[in-house]
Amino acid sequence: MHDLPLISTIAAAFTAAWVLGLITQKLKLSPIVGYLLAGIAIGPHTPGFVGDVRLAGQLAELGVILLMFGVGLHFHLKDLLAVRNVAIPGAIGQSLIATLLGAAVAMAFGWPLKSGLVLGMAMAVASTVVLIRVLTDNRVLDTTAGHVAVGWLIVEDVLTVVVLVLIPALGTTAPAGHAAASGGSSIWMTLLIALLKLGALIAILLLAGSRLIPWVMVKVARLRSRELFTLTVLVMAIAVAAGSSYVFGASMALGAFLAGMVVGQSPVSHQAAADALPLRDAFAVLFFASVGMLFDPMFVVHHPGLFVAGLAIVLLAKPLAALAIVAIIGYPARTALTVAIGLAQIGEFSFILSDLGRKHHLLDDAGHNLLVACAIVSITANPVLFRLIGPLESALQRRTALWRFLNRGAQARSGDMNRRAGELLERSPEPVAVIVGYGPVGRTVDEILRKGGLETVVVDLNMDTVQGLTKAGRAAIYGDAFNIEVMHQALPRATHLIITLPHSANRNPLIAAAKLINPEIKVFVRARYIDERAELIQVGADGVCYEEAEAAVALSKLVLFDRGADDETIRSETTRIRQELRAS
Repeated sequence: MHDLPLISTIAAAFTAAWVLGLITQKLKLSPIVGYLLAGIAIGPHTPGFVGDVRLAGQLAELGVILLMFGVGLHFHLKDLLAVRNVAIPGAIGQSLIATLLGAAVAMAFGWPLKSGLVLGMAMAVASTVVLIRVLTDNRVLDTTAGHVAVGWLIVEDVLTVVVLVLIPALGTTAPAGHAAASGGSSIWMTLLIALLKLGALIAILLLAGSRLIPWVMVKVARLRSRELFTLTVLVMAIAVAAGSSYVFGASMALGAFLAGMVVGQSPVSHQAAADALPLRDAFAVLFFASVGMLFDPMFVVHHPGLFVAGLAIVLLAKPLAALAIVAIIGYPARTALTVAIGLAQIGEFSFILSDLGRKHHLLDDAGHNLLVACAIVSITANPVLFRLIGPLESALQRRTALWRFLNRGAQARSGDMNRRAGELLERSPEPVAVIVGYGPVGRTVDEILRKGGLETVVVDLNMDTVQGLTKAGRAAIYGDAFNIEVMHQALPRATHLIITLPHSANRNPLIAAAKLINPEIKVFVRARYIDERAELIQVGADGVCYEEAEAAVALSKLVLFDRGADDETIRSETTRIRQELRAS
């Protein structure tokens, strides 16, 4: 194996990452922690086997390319626009605060300003993997707080792309900490040239490439060769990234992101994402392991003050800034806490910026060590901190003045919107249907009922959704529909209550309370499982749509249609399936 350093390094990295990944997963921590620890274990700063750091760095570059390609592939502007009012100012404000604090800390420890700015930028951006995982585990990904946090992270990703352009322009040929002072004019000229090259790259990829690349992807997909299609995806990711670097001087990460955006416009983008996912995950493991290989654990012992200052930025300054910004914009304290704690960590994008900073001599080993140490601690602590949101919220509620301050903006916005909803309901001569939730299901139900002559009032926890409906002259109530105080305006006059949310938490008390307030109201419910039928009927539901049953019906219809069954056979069979499932 001594003559095969590439294979031995990959084998050691995968094996160590597998073992430590399983351990961290078992401990309910992010596997990223395990991958970083695996890199430390096979790195030059710990005893035992030492992988080839140079080769690991090249493998990590592939990991960066595939990670950024995946980000571009899944980048959807509509996801950002849905929460733009809070995500854009919030992410920019928090990133600015973190960057300035990072620069201040770096300069306090004798680093140059440019190094401090890169360090602060790297500390500002959170890990997508960690955030999605913690939101999913705590069942808040599909809530307003989850949408705000994800939108916030999308803006941070966009800012990271901008920084990928700025770092080469800020770079010098001298090592970090010993850079010769250069004139302001030369910096601006370098930046201008970099922006012109970026403009040319974007013009080629997003304008010309947006027609050519999707066309190529479709043509290859029609060949029905899985191998060729996967190879095409790799060419689009790696070749475009390499070409962006060699021809335009852009970072490979930036080129991969733009390539992903272009491929994402293709009709076969979902298949491209599915084919790229296993490769991305494999090389992402090598990326995190290579980051860990460069980490010297003795850094924490030799530089405790710098380490504590870095942690303070990630675990205190960033969440406090997010908490204040979200509350000031007008979201409730619960949403502010969720966003603040969810983003109190750093991860893969921080390492991408660190790697680029090292290449352009803007960060040295100390900067890299600081980021890795802060990432390990913050990623490890994040799931634990997230479970403390409930107790923290209770503690804040006991401090009445502070709680009122944090919710002042939200109460003002929701009070105004809900007051308008009440006025519209009082003036409406039509029967009213209350729709809980305004996702794809809620929007469809709302449209059908309005066409059928019913007046609808939407109840949703997404303040931007409610605000948009209110501006359109619609009756919409902001608040938790499972809190009966929120519903008291709408239920007495309602003929129907339609609960379109799939989760069951607090659903049954709402149904029972609605029947007490208005015994004549009809309640129709969306539920995931047929097993929920007995309890829903017991609390008063008049009708239930079971996702489990409807999926079975839909799949059966597809098979029967594919087998050439006539419409009457399909209709009778699907009716029979529904009846049997509901009777079981």
